[in-house]
Amino acid sequence: MGEASPIRFSATVSARMEDGVLVLTMDNPPVNAASADLRSGLLAAIRHASAEGEVRAVVLTGAGNTFVGGADIKEFGQPATEPILPDVVDAIEESGKLVVAAINGAALGGGLEIALACHRRIASGRASLGLPEVKLGIVPGAGGTQRLPRLIGVAKAVELIATGRNVSAGEALSLGIVDQVVEDDPLAAAIAAARNFAPQPLRRTGDLSVPAAEPGAVDKAIDKALSRARGREAPAEAVRLVTSTGDRSFAEGVADERATFLRLRDSDQGKALRQVFFAERAAAKVPGLEGVEPRKVHTVGVVGSGLMGSGIVVCALDAGYRVIVVEKTAEAVAKGLDRITGLLDRAVKSGRIDAEGRTERLQRLSVGSDIEEFAAADLVIEAVFDDLDVKTELFATLDGIVRPEVVLATNTSYLDPDAIAAATSRPERVCGLHFFSPAHVMRLVEVVRCAKTAPDVLATGVAVARRLKKLPVVCGVCEGFIGNRIFSAYRREAEFLVEDGAWPQEIDAAMEDYGFAMGPFAVFDLAGLEIAWARRKRQAATRDPSERYVEIADRLCEMGRFGQKTGRGWYDYANGKRTIDPEVTALIESCRKAKGIALRDVSSKEIVSRLLAAMAAEGDALLTEGIAERASDIDLVMINGYGFPAHRGGPMYVAKEGLLP
Repeated sequence: MGEASPIRFSATVSARMEDGVLVLTMDNPPVNAASADLRSGLLAAIRHASAEGEVRAVVLTGAGNTFVGGADIKEFGQPATEPILPDVVDAIEESGKLVVAAINGAALGGGLEIALACHRRIASGRASLGLPEVKLGIVPGAGGTQRLPRLIGVAKAVELIATGRNVSAGEALSLGIVDQVVEDDPLAAAIAAARNFAPQPLRRTGDLSVPAAEPGAVDKAIDKALSRARGREAPAEAVRLVTSTGDRSFAEGVADERATFLRLRDSDQGKALRQVFFAERAAAKVPGLEGVEPRKVHTVGVVGSGLMGSGIVVCALDAGYRVIVVEKTAEAVAKGLDRITGLLDRAVKSGRIDAEGRTERLQRLSVGSDIEEFAAADLVIEAVFDDLDVKTELFATLDGIVRPEVVLATNTSYLDPDAIAAATSRPERVCGLHFFSPAHVMRLVEVVRCAKTAPDVLATGVAVARRLKKLPVVCGVCEGFIGNRIFSAYRREAEFLVEDGAWPQEIDAAMEDYGFAMGPFAVFDLAGLEIAWARRKRQAATRDPSERYVEIADRLCEMGRFGQKTGRGWYDYANGKRTIDPEVTALIESCRKAKGIALRDVSSKEIVSRLLAAMAAEGDALLTEGIAERASDIDLVMINGYGFPAHRGGPMYVAKEGLLP
C-alpha cells in the first residue's frame, strides 16, 4: 500500500499511510461512539496492520474534538453485535506492531478502554479521560477495571472508576494514564513517536504488575467511594473488581468484569439510569425552539448577592461571563463581595481553580449599589427576597434602564412570573431562571416559559443555563413550577402519614433506605419550616375546607420551631445532632387525638409507596396542564433538584414501570 493509497476499513474508520505508520481515524459523529461499525473497522485495521509488512506501527485518533466518547448506548438491551469491544481491545493490545493512541479530545468509557490497550498514549492538553460507566449503573466491560489499576494503582483506580470522575489531560499525565501531553494536536507527536520507536518489547498494559499501595490508601479510597453510593450496585461492584486485580490473573479479572458488566446492564438500576441518560437528551429538545437562535450574552447582571445570588455569580464567572452585581447598600455590597470571594477561595482550596483563575474571575466582576450599571448587561437575573411587590418594583425599574433587547430573568420559587413580567413594558423579554440552592453546586435550572416569553428569550435562558454547566428543564407557569409543586405534594403526603401513625424518624429512615440522602422531615428542617408556613397562610383563604389538612407543621412554627436554624424543628438540634424531641412527639399525639384518628402501624413499604405515588400523581397533573412537556423532564427535576435517587429513575419512571413497592 503506497503513501497515496487511502483505505477505508468501515464507514466510520479510515486510514492513510505516513512513512510506514498506518494512521487510523475514527469518525462517527457526534461523539465517535464505539458502534458496531466502528468496532468492526478498528478490528479489520489492526488485523490488516499485523499482516502488512509495510506497516511498522499504528496510530489511532478521532475526528473532530473526540477520541471516542464511549459505547453506543443505543445498542444496550439489543442482541450483541460482533465484534464486541473486548475483542477489539484485546486485538489492539496483542498486536505485534506498536499502537499509539493520539487522544485528541474526550476518551470516555469504551474510548478510554481502547486507549488503555494501546502501547503508548499521547493526549492533547484539552483532552478529558474517564470511565463514567457507574453513572449508567454498569461497570467498564472491556478491561477498564483491570488495566487502569495496573497503570495508576488500586487506590486511584477505585476513586476514578467507582465515582465515574473524569480527569484532565494534565491529571492523566501525573497519574500515569497517558505518557505525554501536547498543547495542540497530538497526532503529529504520535506519528513521530511511532516512526522513531526503537525495536524493544511492547508495553502491554495487561501484562503489567499492579503497583504496591501505600498502607491505608486503598481502604480510604473504598470508604470514600462507597459512602457516596447510597444503594447503587455499580460502585460496589467496581470496587470489588478493582481491588481484586492483584490477587488473580488478568484473564480471570477480565472475565469477571465482563460477566458483571452484562449482569448490571440488564438490571433494574442499569435500565433506570439509562432512561435518565436519554431523558437528558430529550430535555435538550424544546418544542418551539427548533432553529431559534438565542440572544447574544456577554455580560450578566445579578440583582442581589445573598446565598443564592452569590452562587449564581460564581457560576457566571466560571462560565467566562463578565458579571455586574448590584446591592442596595454599601454594607450589602461588602457582604456580597465577601461571599463571592469566599466561594472562589473555597474553589482554589479544593483545586477546582487555581490562584490565577481566581484573579482572572475577579477582574470580570464588579459589585456596587448603582442599579444604572445594568445598562451594560445583556441578561439580568434577579435573586432578591421572594416577595411579589419587591420583584415587580425591581422589574419596572430595570425595564427603564436596560436596552430593549436585554433579557430579564426572575429566580422566583413560588411567585407568578407572569405578574412580574407584566410590570415591564416588554413582557416578551421576561423568563424564569429558577436556580436551586446552593446555586454554584446544584445542577438543575428550571427555565420558565411565561405567557408572553419570546422564543429567542426562552432559547437564551436555555443557552445560558447550559453555558453555566447546568441542566435546563423548560416548564410552564404554575405555583412552584415542576419541582416545588411536586415537593409540596410530597410534604403533604408525609404529613398525612404522620397523622396516620408513622413517626417522622420512621418516614425519614424509609426514604433514606430507598436511596434518598435525607428523608423529608430532615430536609424540611434543613430548608426551614417558615417558608412553607408562609405559603400555607397565603393559601388559607382559598383552601377547600373539605380537604384534609394537617396542622402539626403550623403548630411547630407557632412555637418558633423553624428547623436547624433555630435549633428546633421536627427534630431537636441542641447538641448539633438530629435527635427525636419528646415535645414534638407529644404534639403529634395531641393532634392525632384531637382528630380522633385511629392509629395503626405504617410499614416502611407503605411509606415509600404512598410518597412515590403522591409525587407521580402530581406529575401527571403537571403533564395534563401542560406545565411539563414530558414525564422524563419531571424525573430529571426530582433527581437533580430534590435528591430523588437516580438509580431508581425518578417518580414518573417508577410509576410507569410498575416499580412502586
